[in-house]
Amino acid sequence: MRSLRNASILITGGGSGLGRGAALHFVRCGAKVTICGRRQNKIDAVAKELGNNCLAVQGDITIAGDRQRIVDAAIQHGNGLFALINNAGNMYRGSIEELQEEHLLEIFHSNVIAGMMLSGLTLPHLEKTQGAIIFIGSTHTRRAMPGASPYAASKAAVQGLSRVLAAELGPKKIRVNCILPGAVFTEINQRAGLFDDETAKKRLDGLSNMHVLGRIGTEKEIAEAIEYLIRAEWTTGAVVEVDGGFGLGALNA
Repeated sequence: MRSLRNASILITGGGSGLGRGAALHFVRCGAKVTICGRRQNKIDAVAKELGNNCLAVQGDITIAGDRQRIVDAAIQHGNGLFALINNAGNMYRGSIEELQEEHLLEIFHSNVIAGMMLSGLTLPHLEKTQGAIIFIGSTHTRRAMPGASPYAASKAAVQGLSRVLAAELGPKKIRVNCILPGAVFTEINQRAGLFDDETAKKRLDGLSNMHVLGRIGTEKEIAEAIEYLIRAEWTTGAVVEVDGGFGLGALNA
């Protein structure tokens, strides 16, 4: 497996949640990490915490000019690029008769299209390093949650996209894989205005008995799975459930 020491890794949505957890993990592995996000204060706080091996770039990945600027910064910071982690995403919930087309287009732009466009921008650099692209899917594609159709549909698209790109980019020796996290406490629902922190945490903890291991997961556990998929040189097109058994559909007594 490839070493990550001095490897250049770009993480979108790095100011909180799984993105922050991945940045922390990969800096500890010795990587040169670039994080991006729309909230300057959030990404600056993460970069300050992690030191010189983490560069924060404010930007919106749904904007073409910002995407190019983010990729250019990551190339300069890490002297190339070894991995792109398409983590940034948003939540939109509602019953099917209440959904608004404008918000559906926004969720697909942030959760699917922006990652596709970023992946295209990074190809010349990833081909040089025989690197990897990671998409963050969701176990919403394994367990049906009423009211979550927009998010589930966007994550199903990401899952299918990962496999198609793995086939498309294999000849370039670029690996593409997808992680399906189970319940992990992040800010995605709070950013969407659905819950406050306390309510969101209580709601997630209430899902513990739906995970056969009896608890929700941690950011570190997701980052460890991402690390494997970045480093594993003969793994591509994989859709890996890192969910404590949530996707099995079992219910602990």
